[in-house]
Amino acid sequence: MTGSDTPSATPSSFRLAYVPGVTPTKWVRVWNERLPGTPLELVQVPAAEASRLLADGGAEAGLVRLPVDRDVLSAIPLYTETTVVVIPKDHVATAAEDVTLADLADETVLHPLDDLLDWEKLPGSPAIERPATTADAIELVAAGVGVLLVPQSLARLHHRKDLTYRPVLDAPESRVALSWPQEEPTPDLVEEFIGIVRGRTVNSTRGRAVTPPQPSAKEKAKAKRAGTGGSTGRKSAPGKQTGAGGRRGGAPKGGQAGGKRGKPRGR
Repeated sequence: MTGSDTPSATPSSFRLAYVPGVTPTKWVRVWNERLPGTPLELVQVPAAEASRLLADGGAEAGLVRLPVDRDVLSAIPLYTETTVVVIPKDHVATAAEDVTLADLADETVLHPLDDLLDWEKLPGSPAIERPATTADAIELVAAGVGVLLVPQSLARLHHRKDLTYRPVLDAPESRVALSWPQEEPTPDLVEEFIGIVRGRTVNSTRGRAVTPPQPSAKEKAKAKRAGTGGSTGRKSAPGKQTGAGGRRGGAPKGGQAGGKRGKPRGR
C-alpha cells in the first residue's frame, strides 16, 4: 500500500507549544531518537495565550500552566513548581533560606497581568499599577519598587546579577501540564508524545506496533521435535516395545501373554 492509499497521511512535523519557564529539551531529544523522520517544531507562547493557541490548532500539543478549559482541551499534569519571591540581593529576606506570606506583609507585591498563580488574596500591599508582563515586573523589582512572587523556573529565566529569590512556603504553586485539543481518537503523534513524557519505552508506547520476539535456533529445533511426537530419529526394534507393566511385550509379570496358558501345577 502506498502513502496515498492510507486513510490519513502522517503529518510532516509535530508542533509543540511551550510557555516561558518550561524546558522541553529532554522530551525533544527522545522524540528525535524515536521519530527521526518527523521533525518536532517548538512554538514558544505566552502562558496566558497557550490555551487559545491549542484550541485554534496552532500546535498539536503544548506544555502549559494549569488551569485550562477542560471542555476544549485535554491535559495531563506533569509536575508542580515551587513559588519563590524575587527580591534585591540586599533585601532583608536574603538572611533566611525561605519565607512565608506573613513575612511579606509590609512589602509592595507586584502582580503582573500574565500571572497564573491561583491567589485568594495577595500578601502585602498592591502596587499602584499592575505590570503588563512578568518581565516588566522583574525590572520594577530591580528598581526597588516592590517584590514579585513567581514559579521558580521564571525566576531563573529572568535571572539578574542584582536580584535573587527565596522559596515561599505557603504560597500557591504552579502546575505544568501537557495539553492538547480534545479529539476522538487522540491523534497518533500526540499519543507518541504522551508516551514520551510519561516515560514509556519504545515497545510500550500506544499506537506503535510491537515486533514479536523471534525464536532461537534451539527453540525452533525443540518445536520441530514436539511436532513429530518427540521422535529423535531412532526406531525401536519390532516386538521390543515396553508395555504398561514395564516389561517387553506389554504383559505384566506373572500374567498371560499371547493367549497361552502356563503349565498347571501338579496336585
